[in-house]
Amino acid sequence: MKGSIFIIPFSVIIHLAIINSTLYVLTPETFANFLVATSLNIAWLLIGIGLSFYSIDRKEKFINKFHKFLRHYFVFSLSYFTVLAFVKIDFDPQVQILVLLILFSFLSGYRWLFFEFRKMYRKGGGNFLKVIILGKDENLVRLERIFSNPEYGYRYLGFFQNKRSKKNHINQLGSFEDSFEYIINHEIDEIYCSVGQFNSEELARLRTFADNNLKKLKLIPDTKAIYSSSMEFELFETLPVLNLRKSPMDKNYAKYGKRLFDILVSSIVIVCVLSWLIPLLFVLNLMESKGPVIFKQLRHGEKKKSFWCYKFRSMAVNTEANSHMCTRNDLRVTKIGKIIRKTSIDELPQFLNVFLGNMSIVGPRPHMQLHTEDYERNVDKYLVRHYAKPGITGLAQVRGYRGEIVRKSDIINRTRMDIFYLEKWTPMLDLQIIYRTVVLAIKGDEKAY
Repeated sequence: MKGSIFIIPFSVIIHLAIINSTLYVLTPETFANFLVATSLNIAWLLIGIGLSFYSIDRKEKFINKFHKFLRHYFVFSLSYFTVLAFVKIDFDPQVQILVLLILFSFLSGYRWLFFEFRKMYRKGGGNFLKVIILGKDENLVRLERIFSNPEYGYRYLGFFQNKRSKKNHINQLGSFEDSFEYIINHEIDEIYCSVGQFNSEELARLRTFADNNLKKLKLIPDTKAIYSSSMEFELFETLPVLNLRKSPMDKNYAKYGKRLFDILVSSIVIVCVLSWLIPLLFVLNLMESKGPVIFKQLRHGEKKKSFWCYKFRSMAVNTEANSHMCTRNDLRVTKIGKIIRKTSIDELPQFLNVFLGNMSIVGPRPHMQLHTEDYERNVDKYLVRHYAKPGITGLAQVRGYRGEIVRKSDIINRTRMDIFYLEKWTPMLDLQIIYRTVVLAIKGDEKAY
C-alpha cells in the first residue's frame, strides 16, 4: 500500500492544525490558556484512539463512515466544555457552540478534500494494489466491478480458473497452475480466491504458497472455507471476503502506539546508556582485539526488506561472521564478548535500529540473510514472521527458543512462537516479554547467537 503509512500521521497533523488555528482565532482569550490548549489536543487524540476513528480503510468513502466522524466530534465537543468548566473559564455557551459549528465545518471540509484528493491520486496511478482473482463464478463480475472503481486504488490484472471459459474472456489469464508463476513474476499484492471453485488440497496449497511468498490471500467463502484463528471477514460493499492473515498489529492503535513506545524507550536507552557504554566498550575491546566497537550485519526485516542490524562486537574480526552463526564455546568470541553476550549487552545497539524504525523492541528476531533464504525454503510459513518488524527480543526468546539452532525443530518452534505472537499480540504481551527478557538478562541466561 504505497505511501499509505503516511495517511494517518498527516491527517492527525492537519486535524490538530485546524483545531488549534480555528480556536485560537475565534476564541483567543480562551485558547491562549496553556492548560486548555494542551488538554483539548490530548482529548482529540485520546478520543480518536478510543473510538478507532483513524483508519486506513482502502474502501472508505466520504459519506459511508461519516458517522464515525460525527461520533468523534460529538465526544470532543463534550470534552471541550468539560475542559472549560474544569479550568474555570467564563464563557458564553451560545458563542462556544457557534465556534464548534464553525470548527465542524472546517474539519468536514478537510475530510471531503482528503477523499477527493485521494480519488484523484489513485486515478493517476498512485497508492494502488495489484490484484488477481482465482475462480470464475457469480462473484467474479461483482469483484471486477469493484476493482474497476479507481477510487478504491486497485489494479486488477485478471482471473485464473481450472477450465477455459466457453466464451474467450478477455480477462482470463490461464489455469490455476499458471497463477503461481504469474503471481511471483508480476509482484501481485493480493489474491482473491473463490473458494467454491477449488478443492481442499488446492486451497491448502494456495494458502501455503501465499504465506511462504508474502502474498495476502483473501477468500470469498462458501462451504469449503478454511478456518484459522487469524482470519477476519471484510466487506467489499455487500460482498464478504475472508482475510486469512489478519493480525491485531494491523490495528491503528497497535501501529502507532507501538511505534511511539519504541521511540520513547529507545531514546532513553540511547541517551542514558549507549552514550557512555559505547566509548567504554570501545576502550575495553581495543585492549583485547582490534576492530570497530559496533558490528553491523545485513538482515531481513519487515516485508523481508534488508537493513543493517547493529550489535556490540563480541568476536575477533573474522571472515565468517556473515555465514556462520556463533556456537557454544566459539573460539571467535573474545573475553569481553563472553561477558556482554551472557548478559545480552551486545544487543543494546539495536535500540539505534528501533529509533530509526527498522526494528521494534519486541518482535520476531531477525536472522542473517543467508539463514533466512535457507529457512524460507525449508520451514513452512517461515516468512509469515516477516509481516512484523523484527525485535530486540521476542516471545520465542523468552519461551526458551533462543541461541544456536542445532536441530530443525529449533527453528520450527521459533517460527511457531513468532506466528503466535503476531496473531495474539496485545500491549500487555509486549510488557510481559520485556519483563521476562530483563529477568533473563539479570540472571545471565547464556545465549549463543
